[in-house]
Amino acid sequence: MSRADVIIVGAGYAGLAAARILREAGKSIYILEARERVGGRVHTQHFDDGSYIDLGAAWAGPTQDRLYDLARTYGVSTYPTYDEGKSTQFFRGKIKRYTGLIPPLPPLALLNLDYAIRALNRLSRGVNLAAPWQSPHAARLDAQTLHTWMRRHIPSPTARRFFQIAVEAIWAADPAEISLLHALFYTRSGRDLDTLMNIRNGAQAERFAGGAQSIALRMAGKLGTEAVQLGRPVRRIEQDGEGVRVSGDGFQLQADHVIVTVPPPAVRQMEFYPALPALRMQLLQRIVMGSVWKTFAVYERPFWRDAGLNGLAATPEGYVTVTFDNSPPDASRGILMGFVLGRQAMQFSALSPEQRRREALDAFTRFFGPQASAPMRYVDHSFSEDTWAQGCYAGVFPAGAWTSAGAALREPHGRVLWAGTETSEVWNGYLEGAIRSGERAAQQLLAG
Repeated sequence: MSRADVIIVGAGYAGLAAARILREAGKSIYILEARERVGGRVHTQHFDDGSYIDLGAAWAGPTQDRLYDLARTYGVSTYPTYDEGKSTQFFRGKIKRYTGLIPPLPPLALLNLDYAIRALNRLSRGVNLAAPWQSPHAARLDAQTLHTWMRRHIPSPTARRFFQIAVEAIWAADPAEISLLHALFYTRSGRDLDTLMNIRNGAQAERFAGGAQSIALRMAGKLGTEAVQLGRPVRRIEQDGEGVRVSGDGFQLQADHVIVTVPPPAVRQMEFYPALPALRMQLLQRIVMGSVWKTFAVYERPFWRDAGLNGLAATPEGYVTVTFDNSPPDASRGILMGFVLGRQAMQFSALSPEQRRREALDAFTRFFGPQASAPMRYVDHSFSEDTWAQGCYAGVFPAGAWTSAGAALREPHGRVLWAGTETSEVWNGYLEGAIRSGERAAQQLLAG
């Protein structure tokens, strides 16, 4: 039975960030990862022609300082997300091209949409990021959903439909599934709605050369294969006055402490002794994962740029409701990425691979013309199909979860500490949040 100072469960960005700090502090570590790769909900797929796609998290943006620090440290460069030219709106059977963040809508709908964005931003400024359940009027905010708020404050049906597109793109969930308090916390955690929605100066500002998994691969390489053990799903965590025993299929390891960094569904699959406190179990049972498919069409070149289009499209109709230009910086290939989000993603999962391909390419063709119908390659992916994630981007708090059980989110269970992007106060749900959470847990452990 091998022993380390600390065992980290999960080799995503939270686990790797924690391991880096602990190793620098002279601690011996094991990272146990259930998959046969590192990165967690970040996975870059490479092709023989040198092109690549990010099946999971992909972007970086302003104030995501820890992510940029790691990119510089491990020699991974970034490049701007392409957004030169006009965006595309498909609404009521018609295509419109436009510039700016807000699509062309009737004046009343535009005013209503602008009011809703400003109002939610204003409400979010009052949220206590460290303890959302202690925010002013927390009980009232947590007792309602974001959908309820939208019905009250966005009377224009058109404005409400386009606001829902933004909600689904940010949370990968239907607004009826999201606590208003959680929506406000999440918005404040990432600065404001404008930041979360935008490319330029926003959360989608830049991408990583070689893919978002590149940093994780280099971090793991630095830690070494003895420390980073793949294909090791943790089944049981036991602790007593002497330490912690972590076991799985054919292995058992010992440590002084454990940091668990995996998503809530993976925690629910583990057995703990002593059992987790009732409040934490209730929280884990209530958090639901976002639901999203990423669909990719790879072309010889980004042909839509010839028409002055930036590859960004939005529509309240069909499965694919938001698209981005995911082409490499040298435009050696044209890559369109389309999101299928929330309830549409659940319905998309019921389709056959051939039906999913047809629906995605039909959407790309509506937005960008007949050339989009015949890509060199089509790929789609959903982390809902991943045993160890069961969804993406992150866990979503439904009505009542924050105020009834939120206090258990980061509370250690004896020798077990918690990390993962769902536990982060800043940039919750993003790569930056994952990194910050791992660093927080490591520093908490080192501080005793």
